[in-house]
Amino acid sequence: MSNKIVKEILDWIYAIVLALIIAMVIHIFLIQPTRVSGESMEDTLHNGQYLIVTKWHHIMNEMPNYGQIVIIDSRVNRARTWVDDVEEPLMNYASVFNKAAQTNDVWVKRVIGRPGDVLEFKDGYVWRNGEQLQEPYTKDTKMNYTRSTSVTVPEGHVFVMGDNRNHSSDSRFIGPVPVDHVLGFVSYAI
Repeated sequence: MSNKIVKEILDWIYAIVLALIIAMVIHIFLIQPTRVSGESMEDTLHNGQYLIVTKWHHIMNEMPNYGQIVIIDSRVNRARTWVDDVEEPLMNYASVFNKAAQTNDVWVKRVIGRPGDVLEFKDGYVWRNGEQLQEPYTKDTKMNYTRSTSVTVPEGHVFVMGDNRNHSSDSRFIGPVPVDHVLGFVSYAI
């Protein structure tokens, strides 16, 4: 082969590798497509529905607002590392095309409590700081869950729940979620 052909091939390889690196940086740190798995957010989000998640909130360690739909790492009993921030988007990307690659550690939920909030679960409803929440987005009007003691959300944490309260694993079972386990905010549902 002539030097001109070799140079052309190397230029193409360089362009493809550079494009892949840029795409991965965007996917890991800025935006990420993902897919809903399960019924815990019905009727707001449905099983198999695609989501666009903005990731810069996670990088900036931003505290989500009440009602914000977020993606969380449910493994709240372990510290997150930069390896998690690189590995999870890659696994998530693979799971969009191959359901067998999907993990059960990343959940989509709604923020119900922020630091300092006192949450109670009584009469089938959620109470925050002594006031019953008005939650038109929940699937059932009442949930089949009560708790005899209140939960105070610690500093640097959020309390999340699924909209389909009677069919959701969430902070009621894993506890408040550290803000560094909030992986991104759902921006669009497709």
